[in-house]
Amino acid sequence: MNEHADNLHGARRRRDLAAELGEHALRLALRDGLLTQLWPGVVVPRVRVLDLPTRAAAALLYVGADGAVVGRTAAGLFGCTAANCGDIHVTVPYTRRVRGRPGLVVHQGPLRQGDVVELLGLRVTALDLTVAEMLCTAPRRVALATADQAVVSVGGERAEAFLAAVQERLARRADRRGTIRAAVLLGLITGKADSPPESWLRLLVVDAGYPPPVAQHEVRSLDGRKLYVLDLAWPQLRIALEYDGYEAHEDREAYDTERDHRLAARGWIVIRVRAADMREPRRVLDELATAFAVQRHVA
Repeated sequence: MNEHADNLHGARRRRDLAAELGEHALRLALRDGLLTQLWPGVVVPRVRVLDLPTRAAAALLYVGADGAVVGRTAAGLFGCTAANCGDIHVTVPYTRRVRGRPGLVVHQGPLRQGDVVELLGLRVTALDLTVAEMLCTAPRRVALATADQAVVSVGGERAEAFLAAVQERLARRADRRGTIRAAVLLGLITGKADSPPESWLRLLVVDAGYPPPVAQHEVRSLDGRKLYVLDLAWPQLRIALEYDGYEAHEDREAYDTERDHRLAARGWIVIRVRAADMREPRRVLDELATAFAVQRHVA
């Protein structure tokens, strides 16, 4: 199929495509699996049915011109992979009632001037509003990891202004539900996590009662040379958490062991965290408790 001006990432209104191809040809394309009807009245190429922009475009065609992509879907379109997009989320004004469908969640709410931007040719809530809403409503670790990625995406020089804009969105949010927890999460955003699990790990230890660790802490030599960068650290106590996101490899393990020995010689305790520990963190929390007890005694 050729791209057309009214073609949004391959998503087309069924009636428009029928007028263009003819009803018989359209039915053949649907029957043969070249096209699929994603939601009533909207068809997409089957090869693009899992493509996020295509699904978002199809949702907007379904709900109408005054709809906008919101929440996790909006975050995903901005490139925040931590949003873990599944269902497509859109919102329409209170004056309209649009039925949700499998894989499509339709919200109702006001969208004011400045709330919506054009992204990839789609109406999407602005990134600061998207993050503010996720901090209030999404699972906490998803919200924090998404916010960290959003800060990275806007760039270091604009990070402070972006976080101030998110805070302003929260202050002006009409629905106050979730704003208290959002304020707590806002204070944990660093924009320095190399991966979503590092954001999750930071939230895990804070929830366990530890002070917020420093993200991407640099260990330097006496003459100021950068020696190591630690994922999460409590520099005054010389305790570090390192997330191992790679598969086990003998050479890498040998490098990490040597690195940890060198850090230990400088008085550091390094606790390594793997993916399985994020599902069952007891070992990590036990080792962290021991490390705090030891280092506080030394200090």
